[in-house]
Amino acid sequence: QVQLVDTGGGLVQAGGSLRLSCAASGRTFSSYVVGWFRQAPGKEREFVANINWSYGTTWYANSAEGRFTISRDNAKNTVYLQMNSLNPEDTAVYYCAARIYSSFRIYTFADHSNPSNYDYWGQGTQVTVST
Repeated sequence: QVQLVDTGGGLVQAGGSLRLSCAASGRTFSSYVVGWFRQAPGKEREFVANINWSYGTTWYANSAEGRFTISRDNAKNTVYLQMNSLNPEDTAVYYCAARIYSSFRIYTFADHSNPSNYDYWGQGTQVTVST
């Protein structure tokens, strides 16, 4: 069983930056893919980015590419999402999520971006970007 705690949200002006953290307890992230999703009011939960803990490979949504960076700290068993050049459209509750991966199959972007494929979720952290 994996427990995820996501923190780091807050209120920031447009153009500003925030760094979200996702800390795991219960077990290490090895053999997991860890990602971030977000959900704005009245909208579906959408994929932001993820990282393969063992290999370090990353996937990004188009909206995050070039502005957000996902990374991991093995010693702290923590995944980070550095968000730069934030704009009001980034306002949402951000959720950390994790799922086990198999090295014997090939995953597509559809696999990575489907929230139903993730087994563990954090409680969410609010990010609000003001104009």
